[in-house]
Amino acid sequence: MHKIAIIQARMSSSRLPGKVLKDIAGRPMLQHVIERSMRARLVDGIVVATTLDPSDDELAQFCHRLGISCFRGSLPDVLDRYYQAARQYHADVIIRLTADCPLIDPDVLDLTVKAFWGAELSQPLAGPLTKQHAFDFAANRLPPPWKRTIPIGLDVEVCSFTALEKAWHQADQPYHREHVMPSMYEGVVFPLSDSSKQSEWYVDSGQTPHGSKVALLNHAPDLGSLRWTVDTPADLEFVRQVYANYGAYQVFGWQDVLALLKAEPELAMINAGVAHNTAFDVDQRTARY
Repeated sequence: MHKIAIIQARMSSSRLPGKVLKDIAGRPMLQHVIERSMRARLVDGIVVATTLDPSDDELAQFCHRLGISCFRGSLPDVLDRYYQAARQYHADVIIRLTADCPLIDPDVLDLTVKAFWGAELSQPLAGPLTKQHAFDFAANRLPPPWKRTIPIGLDVEVCSFTALEKAWHQADQPYHREHVMPSMYEGVVFPLSDSSKQSEWYVDSGQTPHGSKVALLNHAPDLGSLRWTVDTPADLEFVRQVYANYGAYQVFGWQDVLALLKAEPELAMINAGVAHNTAFDVDQRTARY
């Protein structure tokens, strides 16, 4: 199956315009996201999905210079943008990433894909994933009321093309169209689990009222209060400080960032007061449904 990571990106962020091309350690933020995602073993291709708005011409030109596939589609209807990009690039499985997560981790990305397939998390893959995936949708976090256990900024969502096409036809709420995948997991019920008795990474599985099979990858201990995404100047400063410790060309992972924060806890205070938007927030500049 053809597994494509689609990275949504636009220049017209409300809280930090142009953030996806902001410099971090001598490279644009989007380049860090692309290069870190490319190190994932279970990703077959990368596509940046931006908009037809003229403000995103610079972003499309950057992708062209980098040799990265770039799809341009609807600004307000991000679900349509994903669906049309997935069709154009013949994706059987879609991995949803966002361009404001320059600490995205390839190992966490692979774990989320393995959860989608129902593969054993702790075992290395002996070869490519060949059997049919076990779920219609998988993620390593869901919005409230579900509990987040990973840092904000390591977010990965995975779905089948069939699930994406179904959502494209049926999703009719503004937040469904802007945040792409909520209709795939709404109403899911997971059995109660005791995280203290789980291994470091574990999966909760459930089903929505409409019959969609959902997997949620969790981490123990809970790290959900950590903020590693970039929405504001404070977030950008935090990430720049992290990269200053490792450099643009040094390969470092999420556990290295944890170790850095343990050694220098004052770094986490840089953006500690920033509120996080959820999948139920809608950008009123683009909501048209």
